[in-house]
Order: sequence, then C-alpha cells, then structure tokens
Amino acid sequence: MTIKPDLSIAIPADLGAVHFVGIGGSGMSGIARLALGAGHRVTGSDVRDSANVAALRELGATIAIGHAAENLPADVDTVVVTGALWQDNPEYQSALERGLPVLHRSQALASVISGQRLVSVAGAHGKTTSTGMIISGLLALGQDPSFVNGGVIEELGVSAASGSGELFVVEADESDGSFLLYDTSVALITNVDPDHLDHYGSLDAFEQAFVDFADRASEFVVISSDDSGATRVRDRLSHHRVLTFGEAADATVRVHSISTDGPVSFAVDHEGETHRAQLRIPGRHNAINAAGAFAVLVGLGFDPAASLEGIARFAGTGRRFELHGVVDGVSVYDDYAHHPTEVAAALSAARTVVGDGRIIAVHQPHLYSRTRLFAKEFAEVLERYADETVVLDVYGAREDPEPGVTGALVSERFEHAERVAFIADWQDAADHTARIARPGDFVITLGCGDVYRIVPQLLGSLERERDA
Repeated sequence: MTIKPDLSIAIPADLGAVHFVGIGGSGMSGIARLALGAGHRVTGSDVRDSANVAALRELGATIAIGHAAENLPADVDTVVVTGALWQDNPEYQSALERGLPVLHRSQALASVISGQRLVSVAGAHGKTTSTGMIISGLLALGQDPSFVNGGVIEELGVSAASGSGELFVVEADESDGSFLLYDTSVALITNVDPDHLDHYGSLDAFEQAFVDFADRASEFVVISSDDSGATRVRDRLSHHRVLTFGEAADATVRVHSISTDGPVSFAVDHEGETHRAQLRIPGRHNAINAAGAFAVLVGLGFDPAASLEGIARFAGTGRRFELHGVVDGVSVYDDYAHHPTEVAAALSAARTVVGDGRIIAVHQPHLYSRTRLFAKEFAEVLERYADETVVLDVYGAREDPEPGVTGALVSERFEHAERVAFIADWQDAADHTARIARPGDFVITLGCGDVYRIVPQLLGSLERERDA
C-alpha cells in the first residue's frame, strides 16, 4: 500500500534541514529547488539518476540513488514524501521510527509559499500548460514571478524558480485534496472533468472540493464557461468576483475564430475589444487554455494586448506533445495525457500537424481504478483519434494491483480489433510499432507513468526496421 497523505497534521513553522524521498520527480524537484533557494539544507534520494537530480546537485543538494534508511541524515529536521511511495519505504519507516515530521509534498510546498500572493491553477486537465502560459505572460510583461509547475517550461528549462516579484504561480493538485492547503489569492479552474473518484468517493464530493478551493481565493476566481463540471461548480460559488473564459457567448473572456491548421490561432473578446494571437503549440484545447491564462492576467490588471502577446511566446512544457526523434520520416512524440479527455486533446492536436501521415498511439493506462472505470472511454477516444493503437499494461503508481485489470480492458473494447494490439512486453511493443509505422507517421506515447522510458526502444526499433 502506498503512503496516504495526512493533510491534517501541523506543518512546522521552519522546515529546517529537509530530506526529500523521491526527489527527482517533477513536483518534488521543483519544491526542493525552492527550498534550496530559501536557504534550507536539502538532501534526498531517488530510484534513478536524472536531469532533475543533476540540476539539484549543482544547486547544492546531496542526493543518493536508491532508497535506504542510511540516506536519512542524522541531523535532518523534516522529511518530505509523495503519495507514489510505498509504506515499506525504508526512509519513510526510519523517519517514523525517529519521530520526525513527515510531510506530503503539498504540505512542504504550502510551507515554502506561505505569505506569497498566490495564483493557483487547478483542474482535471490543462493545469501544466495553463500555469506555463501565465508564467510566460508575466515574464513578458516584465514581472519576475516565483513558480512551481508540473512540467519543465521549454523556454526556461526549469519547472520551478524563485523570483523577486510578489506573485507566485503554482500548479495546484486536486487529486488528493491538497490544493485546499494553499492560501490562494487567484484561483484558475481549467475544467472539472470527473477524475480521482477513488479518493473523493463521489462526483459531488469531487466538485465540492473545487467549490471550496475557489471560494477560499482572496481576490478572484477564473473558471471555464464551457465545461459542464465547471458550470456546476460556478453555480455553487459564493465568491464576490468570478471571471469566466471559453467559447460561451456570455464568457467574460470569449475565445473564437479558432484555427488549428498548424500552430493554433484564435481571437479573444474582452470588455468590447478583440485581440488576436497565434501560439507556438498546436491544438484547439490550447486556445482555450490561453484564454484562461489571459483572464488571469487581465484580472490582475495587466494590459490585455501585452498579456496575450506574452502568452503567445509560451513554447510548451516537457512531456506535452514533446518530439524526441525522427527515424526515416517517422516522428516519435511523448505526451503526459492519462485521462480520456486529455488523450482526445493530444491526438486531435497531433491530427492538425501530421498532414497525410497516420497517428500511432502507444497508450500506457495509469492506475488500476482509472483503467477499470474508464476503459470504454479510453478505447473510444483512441479508436476515434488514432489510426493504430498499441496498449501497454497498467502503470499502477500508488495503487495495488486489481485482479483482472490489465491493458487488455482497453484493447478489448475497440470496435475494430485489427486497429489495436495489447502488448505487455515493451520491446515487443516497440518492435510491433516499428513494423507498422511508415514515413510521415507520428508515434505518440501517452500516459503519466513511466511510458516515456519506452521512447529509446521505439527509436531503436525504428532504426533496426529501416536497416533491415
């Protein structure tokens, strides 16, 4: 069983010397970077070396590879963990035995950002991109915000930084309710698509968490005008200032004239004026994300035209439609999409730029509960938007295996069985993908687990297929 965060425990006034168990993850590494910037001594461990680990070492962190009780320094004050760790993790168990404060990563972040003017971005999808767009916009406007994002911002090369300005922009995680820990000034809700029901227990409880998150914002709320879940949340809000964004006619920021022929272009109407932009990234959904980021910036009082121009500079984040290589005309991309709505958005964006080529999706289901609940929906969007699909086995993350829940649950629900293959062995999956790929095709790995690690195998199989 994985570690369940106890969000009710008191957060120490001073974290002191901090040890991060699983420091290399995108979220944990960003918090560790901020802790270093705040003057804390940082140690940590991870199962493997990575670019995040290397960057933190350069900043002064001491990091061990592999988990062991002896990695925990004798003089550590606070231990930070993630919900992806298992209860028997030796460093976690050692911290408990020593009576040390053990914080979930969201609690550590809440401590680091305490007292800041916080812009919190929440939603089932689009958080990382929307957060990155707000950051890019603020930087273009001459601001110097602090931030923590769920992915590396391409033009900056980092996922977190300490700035000198008053604003702090954070991707707020709703999956376990931890976004309610933050002292939010401005709340952006991209959408409220049902997810994480394994934690909340019901759709009503899931939506109520967003109501609570929004109503706690001290300044204003920005929320989608189009998403049905967001509409239900908006109707339950008691906040005095709510801005909406989307394609609805009555949206505070209305987006329209969306063109997805290559990098997406669009127009937004705001307070009687129309502003136009072209993004550096594809996908209709990114025009909507940009409208939400625009609503945040104009809500903060920034010039509309300059705000949209700044947002348009955003070049994407790591693991969001990220190109890793091209072999004999076959392009291999990776995307973090792990919910049916996200998969549809990623693949429809790919469709706008693939031209005459085909889309081959390599899908790794994430979580046993999500696979069980949404197998039919995954099959429907994969069959609709991809020409061929390879389904891998489930990445369980924080969950114990469920009998009978494998990637086959998805593949078996395809109407046209000849367009899908369930292949649990990664090398076999890579070889199969290479055999069916042809010049002009896009191969796209999909999932928020470790599916990105199959990319070198895909490229290698494509090379061997070309030389055969």
